[in-house]
Amino acid sequence: MADKRYLQRMSRFLRHIRACNTAVLPGDRLQFCLGGTPVGWVRPAFADLLAGFDEISRVLDRVTLHNAAALPRLARVLAERGLLRNRAEAFDVRAEPGRPVLATIDRGALPSFGIRAEGVHVNGLVHRADGLHVWVATRAANKALDPGKLDHIVAGGTPAGYTAWQTLIKEAAEEAAISADIAARACLVFSVEYAMERPEGLRRDVLHCYDLELPEDFEPSAVDGEVESFALWPVARVFEAVRDTDAFKFNVNLVLIDLFLREGMIEGAEAAALRAALGNARQAEAPMAWK
Repeated sequence: MADKRYLQRMSRFLRHIRACNTAVLPGDRLQFCLGGTPVGWVRPAFADLLAGFDEISRVLDRVTLHNAAALPRLARVLAERGLLRNRAEAFDVRAEPGRPVLATIDRGALPSFGIRAEGVHVNGLVHRADGLHVWVATRAANKALDPGKLDHIVAGGTPAGYTAWQTLIKEAAEEAAISADIAARACLVFSVEYAMERPEGLRRDVLHCYDLELPEDFEPSAVDGEVESFALWPVARVFEAVRDTDAFKFNVNLVLIDLFLREGMIEGAEAAALRAALGNARQAEAPMAWK
C-alpha cells in the first residue's frame, strides 16, 4: 500500500514534466536550416509551403533558407497569408543557447519553424515567521495562451537583442512593478529545456529560472495587463496545487517542482526520480553570466 501511495504521489508531479516533453524529434519533421546550420524542425506540409520561396531549397530531409536575413520577411509573408500568427515581437535565432545570433523571427512564427525560444521565470519568494511564501500571479482572461491560469510573479520570453538578465529586469518592471534594484537581487538557480507539441506547433523552450527574495512589505502590481492579480501563497499551498491540479500554466510547474526539490519538500527516491525526469535540465551558470 505504501508503494502504491508513493507511485500515485510521484505520478502527480511527473505528469507535468511529461506534458512538457510530448514532442518526438525529428518524428516526421524535416530539419530547418539557415545556410548550413540547423535551427529548427518543420512539418512536411509546412515545408511544402516554404518551397514556394526562391530562397528555400529542399534536399531529402532538410529544408534550407540560404539567406538568413530573409527569415523575418518570409515569416511576415506567411502571417499575411494567415498561415501563422504574427505577434510583432522579434526573437533571436541561434543554433544553441549562448551561440551567435544567426537571424531574428517573429515570436508567433517560432512554433511553425520549430525554432528554439528562450525565456525567464522568477520565483518571487518571501520568508516570513510562519515559513516560505510564494507570489502567484493569475494570468489575464484575454491572454491568447492559457488565459486565467496561475503563473510566476515574473515570466517572459527573451526578445531579440536581450539577454536573460536584461529580460528579467524588463519583465519585472512591466509585469509586477518590481524596481530594478530589487529585481537585481535575483539568483539564477537552474535552466531547463523541453520540446512540446502544442496547438500552435512545436515549442522548444529554454527557461532560465531565478529565485528572487522579496521584502515582506512588498506588493506587486499589474502594470502591462498581462496579469489580472497577485496573491501571496504559503509554499505548501503551491505544492498542493501543482501536485493535485492543473491550475498553473504548463511550464510553470517545472520551475516549481525544482523549487520543491531544492526546499526539501520532496525527498528520497521520489526526489531522485523527479530530478531524473527533468533530465535535460542543465546546471545553472553563475548569475553574472547572464547580465
